[in-house]
Amino acid sequence: MRNPLSNVVQEMKPSGIRKFFDIVSEMKDAISLGVGEPDFETPWHVREEGIYSLEKGRTFYTSNSGLKELKIEIAKYLARRFELKYDYSREVMVTVGGSEAIDLAIRAMVNPGEEVLIPMPSYVSYLPCVQLAYGVPVVINLKAENEFRLTKEELLEHITDKTKLLILPFPNNPTGAILRREDLEEIAKVCVEKDIFVVSDEIYAELTYYKERHVSIAEMPGMRERTVLINGFSKAYAMTGWRLGYACAPEQILSQMVKIHQFAIMCAPTTSQYAAVDALKNGDDDVRNMTQSYNQRRRFLLNEFKDMGIDCFEPYGAFYVFPSIKKFGMTSDEFATKLLEAEKVAVVPGTAFGQCGEGFVRISYAYSIERLKLAMSKLRHFISNL
Repeated sequence: MRNPLSNVVQEMKPSGIRKFFDIVSEMKDAISLGVGEPDFETPWHVREEGIYSLEKGRTFYTSNSGLKELKIEIAKYLARRFELKYDYSREVMVTVGGSEAIDLAIRAMVNPGEEVLIPMPSYVSYLPCVQLAYGVPVVINLKAENEFRLTKEELLEHITDKTKLLILPFPNNPTGAILRREDLEEIAKVCVEKDIFVVSDEIYAELTYYKERHVSIAEMPGMRERTVLINGFSKAYAMTGWRLGYACAPEQILSQMVKIHQFAIMCAPTTSQYAAVDALKNGDDDVRNMTQSYNQRRRFLLNEFKDMGIDCFEPYGAFYVFPSIKKFGMTSDEFATKLLEAEKVAVVPGTAFGQCGEGFVRISYAYSIERLKLAMSKLRHFISNL
């Protein structure tokens, strides 16, 4: 019998995060600091709106590109928070989480053999999505000494005549790194000069702790027309299980993304879309309160690392820290495995997010301060015995 499987799919590596999740799920009393999911419940007024939509029998398909009311609110939100103007009817679409939007953008824009630049360490989906589109992933290894920010020089070094697209994953998972306005201005100039398009994954845009607000590359001169902006409700609004994201882009690009979505998905969950309308209308205080709590946890972890002698640059975005474990003479995988075995504390090896993550581990602070305190006491005990 012939091999029934695609060669591309067979060659894809499974997520490096899942290994530790699977072990933790079988381990009694384990403390997991590996999940990138808010520990907050979805705000009640948002849940209530979802419940109300069910009570009213709003259980039918929406438009392929999403509920009109939600697209209007998305456009209003982006104009209010980031000074970005999009036509809700032609330049905004609702997706099943931000991950679907990433896949749609790459498939809509990349031809077989074209190169896609992926700064790493970064979210695990980018590289396989490029492979599934028969594109060529080109990894840009970011450096701790640059606070894991993408520099103009690093970008130029990796551009060839086959470069089509740049993935811009900031604020970053797993490092917590951000790009400031001056960074984006330099990158934007290169993209315009070299005629490169950008998929800007801004799912953590609200979770920033720098003195200035998050800035989108789509705000830079010449970039709105060559950028697909991706965002969603999972992180900022604690709506992971609702599976709702969105993409904004010029009509030329977005119409093709909707076409793929049309055949593969049909539309995002109707109940989730009605709930998200309320989140955007009435959720600013919820986001602000959750962000303040994350910032408290972030500062706590950084102080703990400093006290333990663990090197960690200060991350200003998302809800992750990316400390270096190089001084302990172990690989990231070895460190994470031994910590789990000895103290029942799960962190994610940096290599799950690219080989340049070797020597680091990702720790999520999307957990209560009490849980983090217990985990840090166990980490302290672990490294004192090394």
